[in-house]
Amino acid sequence: MKEIRNNSVILAIDDNPTNLKLLDRLLSAKGYKHIHLLSDSRDAVSTYLDLQPDLILLDINMPHLDGFEVMDALFALEQTLVPPIVVISAQQCLESTLKALQKGARDYVTKPFEKNELLMRVQNLLDAHLAHKMLNDQAQVLEKMVDLRTKELHDTRLSVVQRLGMAAEYKDEETGNHILRMSHMCMLLARKLGWSDYQCELLLHASPMHDIGKIGIPDSVLLKPGPLDPEQWEVMKKHAQIGGELLSGDTSDLMIMAKNIALCHHEKWDGSGYPSGLKNEQIPIEGRIAAIADVFDALTSVRPYKDAWQADKAIGYIQEQSGRHFEPRLVEIFVNNIEEIINIKNQFQDQ
Repeated sequence: MKEIRNNSVILAIDDNPTNLKLLDRLLSAKGYKHIHLLSDSRDAVSTYLDLQPDLILLDINMPHLDGFEVMDALFALEQTLVPPIVVISAQQCLESTLKALQKGARDYVTKPFEKNELLMRVQNLLDAHLAHKMLNDQAQVLEKMVDLRTKELHDTRLSVVQRLGMAAEYKDEETGNHILRMSHMCMLLARKLGWSDYQCELLLHASPMHDIGKIGIPDSVLLKPGPLDPEQWEVMKKHAQIGGELLSGDTSDLMIMAKNIALCHHEKWDGSGYPSGLKNEQIPIEGRIAAIADVFDALTSVRPYKDAWQADKAIGYIQEQSGRHFEPRLVEIFVNNIEEIINIKNQFQDQ
């Protein structure tokens, strides 16, 4: 500790050069190696910011800025760790002592001072400050470690979600770049709704999970090259429930949103959807957004059982389904931003 203490930075501020030289000799003889002397109090803040001292020895009666004003200026910086300030003054009245302590000084020494007493006060205050700095540094290191671990956990979850999306894509040969187009359309709609960057990013990464439940659908149904009969359609509808179950049980924002989308992207605004027949605001907003993006991209994409619709025809269908399949507010936003929607469609075309 002694070596660390002796390498501490000490700033002495006094308009009297004789007093500064005395402090310099006294501290240097004690082994302190980094003593900085300042005679113009107007430079106190800039010098303080440059040096980031571990201790300040401060006179009160000075021209331009007195010691009280210097303390006000330093504490106005609102730094996390302000070094201890020892006021060294010829003023021996109680009023001056109390004022200095109220403004943040850690100690008050009157002139003329006994040198050993001052050195012990300096040593004790430095030891306390250095210990405080070490604790603060450890806390910052721990905070960085927690942030890093949190990011690693987020990245791991994101990787799981992306790989599950790829698994669904491999299972369903019709998918192609559908999940890319659909997820970017979802993010666009969320931005137009005023969502934060964090929420938009969550939606971008969660929406590719909308059809993950198709992993549990038999190939005879999923890959049938034509319309499904009623019995097969009931089997196909189970993919929403399967997807919700696959993604449940995780409390992260990402997985909760992914589960809601997988479970609810086939619910309809009027309550005629599946699997739960939710209606209006009962449907999570991420499910409502995913529904309109999913349908538009499906309509405008080639499928084994149909040709791709022209954009105008698909837009017309979306508008017809306002208040039935889709939330009217989202339909309006979708139509008003159709050029950006089409750009996304073109950007991620199927090969």
